[in-house]
Amino acid sequence: MNRIDARLSALRAAGRKALVPFITAGDPSREVTVPVMHALVEGGADLIELGVPFSDPMADGPVIQKSSERAIERKAGLGFVFEAVRAFRSRDTETPVVLMGYLNPVEMRGLERFADEAAAAGVDGVLLVDLPPEEADPVRTALTARGLHLIALVAPTTTEARLAPLQRHAQGYLYYVSFAGVTGAAKLDTVDVAARAAVVRAHSPVPVLIGFGIKDAASAKALAAHGDGVIVGSALVQALAEAADPAAAARAFLAAIRVGLDG
Repeated sequence: MNRIDARLSALRAAGRKALVPFITAGDPSREVTVPVMHALVEGGADLIELGVPFSDPMADGPVIQKSSERAIERKAGLGFVFEAVRAFRSRDTETPVVLMGYLNPVEMRGLERFADEAAAAGVDGVLLVDLPPEEADPVRTALTARGLHLIALVAPTTTEARLAPLQRHAQGYLYYVSFAGVTGAAKLDTVDVAARAAVVRAHSPVPVLIGFGIKDAASAKALAAHGDGVIVGSALVQALAEAADPAAAARAFLAAIRVGLDG
């Protein structure tokens, strides 16, 4: 069984919400990427989304854009991303890791080669923000053949006609974007999120995790009530960028949210 399925099934059976942090590989430095990943697990992470640095992260706000720029300056490309996952796996063989990024680096690598290397490194899933659902079959086929999941995004603007095939082909979890905009913006409306997330969850064969705009324990708890878990990115990336000890900051930041979710 894919580690994502195993972890989310266990959480659902225990009546707990999933806590999924996002960080950019190679930021705030190449050297701290793996220690930060372990610190996140120690702080309560159930799954880690590891951002693949990209020069044009159009779905991301300024915090993650700058994080990606810094990582690219440090030459943290796909090769480094795979190295980081392999190093993480030397100590942690249970926590799922999902690579989150854009299609261009995958196409530049070559789909089959990318899938082979991701599987060999210990990756469990891939989320490509700019991969249209209508063009996802070849990517899904290549990943599935190697035991990896292709994670799909669902937005508030996703039409019913488009939502149905997304649900039908869903693997691992659906990432529900809490509002139409870029990461890190402050536009949370829990009433709107509750209504739309209920529609998405009604026919989803996999858990629905809510992301965008989650900054702290209070916002995480508020949105987790309407999904199977939450994803926190920009606020965490900013905290790491400002920290003298990124691993300690990651652990403390996530632990506070974990307490809020479990409470």
